[in-house]
Amino acid sequence: MKNVMLYFGSFNPIHKGHIAIAEYAVEHKLCDEVILIVSPQNPHKAAPELAAELQRFEMAEIACSESRFPEQIKASAVEFILDRPSYTVNTLRYLSENFGNEMRFSILMGGDLIRTLDTWREPQYILDNYPIYVYPRKGEPIDKFADRVTVLDDAPQHNFSSTSVRRTLQTGGDAQSMLCEGVMKYIRQNNLWSAAAYRQRLDQMIESDPENAKYYIERGEWHYRHNEWGAALNDFQRAVKIDPECEAKNYIDLIQEILAFRYKDIYNP
Repeated sequence: MKNVMLYFGSFNPIHKGHIAIAEYAVEHKLCDEVILIVSPQNPHKAAPELAAELQRFEMAEIACSESRFPEQIKASAVEFILDRPSYTVNTLRYLSENFGNEMRFSILMGGDLIRTLDTWREPQYILDNYPIYVYPRKGEPIDKFADRVTVLDDAPQHNFSSTSVRRTLQTGGDAQSMLCEGVMKYIRQNNLWSAAAYRQRLDQMIESDPENAKYYIERGEWHYRHNEWGAALNDFQRAVKIDPECEAKNYIDLIQEILAFRYKDIYNP
C-alpha cells in the first residue's frame, strides 16, 4: 500500500519553502508521495490577493515538476470538485473512501496550523484516523497536541511566507530567491500581484476609508520603495495627521534627510 502525505494549503503563491518541506518528507522516507492539496477560494470570504484557483494549481504543478522529486511530489485539485466551503475532514473522507484500498494517508502541516486544529470541523476524527507530521514555524511553538503528532524538528525553515512573497512582488521587489524559476515566469506572464495593481488597490482602499492612517502608510511605503519621495512624504504626513503616534513619523524623518542630502546643491538638483 502506498503511503501518501497530504499537504493542504492555498499556495498563494507556492514558494521554495513549500517545496523544501515536501522534499524533506520524501528524502527522509516519511512517505512514498507528497500531494499538495490546493484549496479553493471560499465563496463566502473576500480575498482580493488570492489568485484564481486554476492559476494557483498551475503554479503548484510547475513547482512540483521543478522539485528534486518530481515523480513523488505532485499537486492535486481534488478540493475543486468537492462541496464548498471545503473542510479538511470532508476531503480526507473522500480520499479514504475512493482510494483507501491502495493508499494510506497522512497529513503534513506547519506549527501555526496545529495550534488551531481544535477549531476545525471534527478535529478528533482527524487526530484518530490520520498521522500528522508538523514542521516548526519560527515564532510558533508547538504546544498543542504535542503527544498526538510527530514534530519534524530538523525540517528546513525559511524566513519568508506567501504573504511576504506577494508583498515583495507588489512593492516592486525581487522575489526570485523565494520562488522557483517556472513560478516566477508564470507570475510575470499572468501579471499576478503586480506593483501597479497593488497601487491601484491602495488608492481604492483610501477612497473607501479616507481616515484610515494604515492605508496612507501602506501607500507611502509603496512610493518610498519606488523613490517617489514627494508622494511618499504626502502620504506619511497625512497618516500622522490622522494618528500622531503612528509609525509614519520615522519615514518622514528619513525622507527629509534624503531630500536634504540630494538637493543641497542648487546647481546639481
